[in-house]
Amino acid sequence: MLESKDKILVVDDELSMREFLELMLGAEGYHVDTAGTGKKAVQMLDKNFYDLVLCDLRLGDINGIEVLKKAKFQYPDSVVIIISAYATAENAVQAMNEGAYDYLPKPFDNDELKHTVSKALQLKTLSEEKSHLDDILKESLHFGSIVGSSPRMTHIYKTISQISDTKTNVMITGESGTGKELIARAIHEQSSRHDKPFVVINCGSIPETLIESEFFGYKKGAFTGASQDKKGLFEAGDTGTVFLDEVGELQPQMQIKLLRVVQERSFKPVGGSDDINVDIRILSATNKNLQEEVIAGRFREDLYYRLNVVEIKVPPLRERKGDIRALAQHFLDKYSREQGKEITKISSYAVDLIQKYDFPGNIRELENLIERSVALSSTNILLPDNLSLSIHKRRWIEGIKNKRFDLDDVSKGVSLDSILEEIEKAYLEKSIEVSGGSKNRAADLLGISFRSLRYRLDKLGIDKPD
Repeated sequence: MLESKDKILVVDDELSMREFLELMLGAEGYHVDTAGTGKKAVQMLDKNFYDLVLCDLRLGDINGIEVLKKAKFQYPDSVVIIISAYATAENAVQAMNEGAYDYLPKPFDNDELKHTVSKALQLKTLSEEKSHLDDILKESLHFGSIVGSSPRMTHIYKTISQISDTKTNVMITGESGTGKELIARAIHEQSSRHDKPFVVINCGSIPETLIESEFFGYKKGAFTGASQDKKGLFEAGDTGTVFLDEVGELQPQMQIKLLRVVQERSFKPVGGSDDINVDIRILSATNKNLQEEVIAGRFREDLYYRLNVVEIKVPPLRERKGDIRALAQHFLDKYSREQGKEITKISSYAVDLIQKYDFPGNIRELENLIERSVALSSTNILLPDNLSLSIHKRRWIEGIKNKRFDLDDVSKGVSLDSILEEIEKAYLEKSIEVSGGSKNRAADLLGISFRSLRYRLDKLGIDKPD
């Protein structure tokens, strides 16, 4: 083990715990000092800088919160982790409000503690090394209304910048809930048409009997109830941008009529005889594989190539997990304002929990989760207990029940940690269910200690009553 430059102060009123932590962290290469009282810790903080303070909540004199305040006042860049055998949501909220990096319950798992310490110090170092890039980072996290700085999203931003001020038709592809409309709006807002109409047409939500008149408008008397002329959505978008969402849902007859609009930028309203010419930029989006739809004969090949001059593939959230923290914070800020609450932060435990979930509903599902959690939260920090994860937990466990692990997938590359974690979660959930909620009984069924079960439940965000 290489010697680390990081200095850690361990504060605990139990001698055995101080000695244990000193040995364990020392073996990891850290320089470790210890203090048996809060008063002693404060005195040491007056004389020395510590990269990280690991402090028990209940001490003989000054409690851990006061030590935390002193450490953050003396050295704002220091990292403080509070540990306690008397963990409550209120204590956690108070500690994190005062600037604690995390709050760990006793008894803790040794590997989990070492991981938390290492992660905290790595983030601290990264923050110090890149502090001069803060402004650039903020810009990269947001591109218009889009949030994310992962490589896949950065590539999309570059593409938007390159094609926004052209008339080129763009096809935006991706799963439902990935933010395809936001991409379309960003293209429009970056273009010279930004102050002109942006018309969204959801091709999948308009009844087939009404879609032609909605697209192209109609003339008075064209059909029963047409008492006056009405502009269609394409005419409403003249000089601006028309966004065809769910374009893969169009029926063959409308595909033919849309092809003429795409080619000639003109159309006839229902019941009309004269062409209407429009100056529009056409963007479209689909969650279908239109190449497969073309092969199957459900989508016109000529229309596909007219619409798909440039394709932007929006990745699902599970492929850009590095953006989850920023997205969650963005939605937290948004819904805290809307609901008149002062929830400013998501705990690192809560972030870890949501980063382990694949979000089949993508960004839309994450937004819904945060909105609901804000509505139900009674604290000003979102903790794992505040997250309304019951629906997601059911999806997790059902996903495992229905999953068949294929060893041949190894040749393509797999995440063994993710696979094992999914299996562990499934067995934990099932043991709690079979035992009627008794953790002692669940631990016996799994052949592990109660302490190990409690750690695993906490690590994976499974909260069940005894």
